[in-house]
Amino acid sequence: MNKVDLQELSVSPAHRAEQGKVAYIVSGFPTLYETFVLYDMLVMEDLGVSIELYPLRRSHTQVVHPEAQRWIECAHYHPYLSLKILRAQWRFLRRDPIKYLKLWAEVLRGTWASANYFLAAIAIFPKSVLYADEMSRLGIVHVHAHFANHPAVSAFIVHRLTGVPFSFTARGSDVLLDRHMLKEKIEAADFALAVSSDLKRTMVGECGPRLRDKIHVIRGGVDVDRLTPPPARRSAGPLRILCVARFEEVKGHTHLVEACRILRDRGVLFECRLVGEGPLARAIEKQIADAQLTREIRSLGPLSYREVIAELTSADVLVLPTSPTDGGDHEGMPTVLQEAMACGLPVVSCLVEGIVELVDDELTGLLVFPKDPTALANAFERLKNDPALRLRMGRAGRQKVVQKFSLKANTAKRAALFLKTAE
Repeated sequence: MNKVDLQELSVSPAHRAEQGKVAYIVSGFPTLYETFVLYDMLVMEDLGVSIELYPLRRSHTQVVHPEAQRWIECAHYHPYLSLKILRAQWRFLRRDPIKYLKLWAEVLRGTWASANYFLAAIAIFPKSVLYADEMSRLGIVHVHAHFANHPAVSAFIVHRLTGVPFSFTARGSDVLLDRHMLKEKIEAADFALAVSSDLKRTMVGECGPRLRDKIHVIRGGVDVDRLTPPPARRSAGPLRILCVARFEEVKGHTHLVEACRILRDRGVLFECRLVGEGPLARAIEKQIADAQLTREIRSLGPLSYREVIAELTSADVLVLPTSPTDGGDHEGMPTVLQEAMACGLPVVSCLVEGIVELVDDELTGLLVFPKDPTALANAFERLKNDPALRLRMGRAGRQKVVQKFSLKANTAKRAALFLKTAE
C-alpha cells in the first residue's frame, strides 16, 4: 500500500457532513483491554472522519478509561429485543419481504454448524436490522466491524439490507478459533484487514487465493507521542518484570509464575507485577501462594490506561508468555508489546507467528518457545545481568514501533480505504 499523507487525509469539520460518517460495530464497549478501538476512533476524528459507534452489547468494567466516557454517552446501545427493534423488522419486511427472509436464511445457513455463531446470529440479527435502519437515516457511507466474528456478521447484515459498503478487521482468535462464514463475509465486503501477514495467510488458506487481494495487512498501532521512554532507567537493583494481560489460558500466566519460581530458587533478585483480570485470576493467585512467591509477585488487578503507562515507564522488561491453546487460539499482533516497545522496554515473549513479525529476537527482545518456563527464566536472568542489553533492545524496539506501528500512520491507512469506498 502506498504511503499515506496524513495532511491529505485531514478534513475540516465543515466538510465532514459532505464526506459522510463511518459506523464502527464492536462486540462490546467500553472494554479494558481493547484500547485499540478507543484510540483508533480518537485518531479517526483527528483525521476528520466522523464515527458512529454501535456496540453489540454494553460492557461493564471496574475501570473505565477517561477517554471512553464521551463515547459511552453517544454510543448506539440497544437491547437484543425491543419495540423499536420489532418496528425495524416490520419496515424491512414490508419493503422487501423476500430480501429480508433470504438474508435470515443466508446467515443461519452460514452459521448453523457452529453453536456459538448460530446462537449469536439469532441474537444479533434483529438488532442489526435496526442498525441498518438507523444507519440509512444517519447517512453512513461505510461500516467497519472490529473483529471478524459477530461484529462482522452484523456488518454483513447491514450491508445486505442497505447496500452500504462494509469491511472488518481480523485480529487473531476471531479467525483462529472459528471461521464459519468467513469466506462469505470477505466476498461481500469491500475489503478485509488482517493485523499480521500470518493472519492473512490463514484467511487466504481458508477462503482461497481468489480473495487474496481483498485482504490488506494493516498492523495495529500505538500513540508513539504519548508512549515514550522515561529520561533514564535503573541499571541496578531487582529486575522489574511487568505483565499486562487478561488472565486466560492463551496469555500463559501459569508459565510465568513457574519461571519466577525458578528465578527465586536461583537467587536472582526480581519483582514481578501482574496487571489484569479474567477467569483464571484466582487460579494464578493460588499458584503464586502455593509457590510461596507472594513477596516477589504482586497482582495489581485492572488498571486504567494512564496507570498502565506509569507501570511501563517504571519496569525493566515487559513479558507476554503467550501459550497457544489446544483449541487453536494464539496471539495475533499484541498491542501491549507495541506499547512496551514504544516506551523503550525490551520485551520477552514467545515464538508465535504474529509476534515474530513484531519482535525481532535478540534485537528488540527475546523470544522463547511457548510453555517453557525455564527458557523464560533464562531470558529474565540474562536481562538482569546485562543492563546495557536492556537499553539497546529498548532503543531498537522504540525505533521499530515509530517506523512501522504508529497509530496515526496506520489509522490513516484505514481511513483512506474507508473513504475510497464512499467515493
